[in-house]
Amino acid sequence: MADSGLLELRLEVPFRSNSEACIAFNTLSVDKEPRRGEVTRRLSVEESSLHVYLSAKEARKLRVATTSFMDHLALAADTLAQFGPPVVPVEQDQQLLSRQQA
Repeated sequence: MADSGLLELRLEVPFRSNSEACIAFNTLSVDKEPRRGEVTRRLSVEESSLHVYLSAKEARKLRVATTSFMDHLALAADTLAQFGPPVVPVEQDQQLLSRQQA
């Protein structure tokens, strides 16, 4: 539990490449947490890892948000595994990522 009374979850999800991490980031960034849910979610990519931060004041809300996020992450990872490595140049992925983080 953080000093602010928030419960927090931090994950580092490794991917095979930076391109795959960027694809997962772009896929999972589309859905924002509803404001009424009082859950904060932040995603970032560092090298070939997706970094995830979730926080909430109530354990139940953090659990629900975590379960939902993990379901979406599993779907994204399964899709990447099914279709193989991306054919998009890394530079294009980086441009998409920088637009998402702005």
